[in-house]
Amino acid sequence: MTFTDLFENDDMKLINLLPQDGAVYYHGKILETATADIYLAKCRGELSWEHDRAFIYGKEIVTKRKIAWYADEPISYTYSGYTKMASVWPGFLQEIKQVVESSCGEVFNSCLCNFYSSGAEGMSWHSDAEKDLVENGVIGALSLGGERRFSFKHKKTGESVSLNLEHGSLLVMKGTTQQNWLHSLPKTKKDSEPRVSLTFRQMR
Repeated sequence: MTFTDLFENDDMKLINLLPQDGAVYYHGKILETATADIYLAKCRGELSWEHDRAFIYGKEIVTKRKIAWYADEPISYTYSGYTKMASVWPGFLQEIKQVVESSCGEVFNSCLCNFYSSGAEGMSWHSDAEKDLVENGVIGALSLGGERRFSFKHKKTGESVSLNLEHGSLLVMKGTTQQNWLHSLPKTKKDSEPRVSLTFRQMR
């Protein structure tokens, strides 16, 4: 199922994209295009990118996708069999965090940044339910760069929901979403501009 109208017609309030067992809200573009362009360039040029690593079925996988990890303090974060140590926020990323927080009314203390150089790079089905994260905490994902399709799939029923994430837009996942739903960024053969996803999180 694809949502094209993400707002209620009467009062323009955000609606929950998920039909059950979780809550996902698409805020649309929260940054003007010119501002989003500036932040995209800063992210690409100034964040400490490195290829992500994961253990899958006992084998080490090095992804094409690159990541960078930032937080209020140099805390550690473990997922997919690897522990990452966070760097302290650069000034511009803290500015973005404040914009995201004011847009969704939440407070975040960390951010896992993802860089996809083209549509040939994506993320397979997974949920963000690591023990280092606050249980049923909120994740605010700001998209910068090429527009990409983002999908959800219910863990039991297989029901799916998809939408396109625009340059400068915000997607918020909360409640029991991570317990009951998987999400993915499918690869695409279409021409796709480089994309940065800033996933602001609440760590324990």
